[in-house]
Amino acid sequence: MSDSYVIIGDGIAGASAAETLREEAPDAEITVLTDEGESLYNRILIKEYAKGKLPEAPISIHQESWYEDHDVDLRLNTVVVDIDVENDAVRTHEGETFEYDSLLLAIGGTPQQLPVGNADADGIHHFWTFQDARKIKESVEGAEKAVIVGAGLLGIDFAAICGAQGVEAKYLMRGDCWWRYALSEEGAEIMHDAMRERGVEPVFDSGVDHFEVDDEGHVTAAVDPSGERYECDFAGVAIGLDFNTELVEDTPLETEDGIVVDEFMRTNVDNVFAAGDITTFNDLVLGERAKNGSWGSAKEQGTIAARNMIEHGSEAFEWVSSYSITHFDFPFLSFGHPTLGDDSVEATTAEGEWRRVALKDGKIVGGVLIGDLSPQSAFKQLMREGRDVSDQTDLLMEPGFAVDDLAATTEQQ
Repeated sequence: MSDSYVIIGDGIAGASAAETLREEAPDAEITVLTDEGESLYNRILIKEYAKGKLPEAPISIHQESWYEDHDVDLRLNTVVVDIDVENDAVRTHEGETFEYDSLLLAIGGTPQQLPVGNADADGIHHFWTFQDARKIKESVEGAEKAVIVGAGLLGIDFAAICGAQGVEAKYLMRGDCWWRYALSEEGAEIMHDAMRERGVEPVFDSGVDHFEVDDEGHVTAAVDPSGERYECDFAGVAIGLDFNTELVEDTPLETEDGIVVDEFMRTNVDNVFAAGDITTFNDLVLGERAKNGSWGSAKEQGTIAARNMIEHGSEAFEWVSSYSITHFDFPFLSFGHPTLGDDSVEATTAEGEWRRVALKDGKIVGGVLIGDLSPQSAFKQLMREGRDVSDQTDLLMEPGFAVDDLAATTEQQ
């Protein structure tokens, strides 16, 4: 009798797991359950759609016919309401039960709402799904003024969307610069200038106390804690994710800001695995538990999870992630865990070029590159090797830095 696999979630983690299971277990029964109404699409490209730069067609990755062709039972608009790990079964909102030999949870998260008055008003948007992108595109095309909240990698997508659609926007940030946990003011100012060129004005040491709405419940302004009022008829909020752990609250599965898995993507229940945003995983590169929400990381986790569902211990997840921003006239890339570490080194290497490397115990754990991405391979290699660079951090900031530069210096000592 063939093994049965159930995957909850059809994002890149769940879909890559389904692909791998079908390739490596051709006779297996595979079921994919998703609460979305459409099959796998490219979450990276939906921001380009919202900017008006792409039509819908190129964004789809798996048409529904793909699942039929690969004998994968895809259930759209299906909400899982119960996981019974003792009896190896999940139940849906329609009362249907799916039994499994192994289960993969690729259930991601839900955008956080601001805990302020009128945060759910019409015209206030969160950005996560393709359906979100459609609503954002429609709303922003009819807007004149906007407010953006959330000074991180998702918030800047809203800034780029407003800039591309010609909407004047105020970008409210709690600190003194964009993504202040990963960038200094010097590096962030490159990003600030790029926003200003597109009609998006950063407003520092700000936030939202409440939103004002009109008689029809549509947002008209954001008011910050000092009483400053910013008129808007469109607002984008990107302050983080609430991970969808409520589904496993009544199970023995261990959670810690997500579902805890080992380096094989297995939970503390032997035949239950997790992949993607939902995971708090054993990061072999960092040497501790970590989270990572990048597309590449989620895809690789799905693949690794599937292989270990077939044969546990067959392959470990060891990955240095990267996340790029393509909204501006210069490249931007973060890698690893740029907000972690106990030390850092940074430099402006040329006009419009800046880099920062985060260190922990003398080893690289992440970083940010603006303008010149050429050192990324070297930095990632040093991360994977766990090299101690604490006595040679000045070399990391040299234009054209390569791993061989560091090795040659080590040999001279």
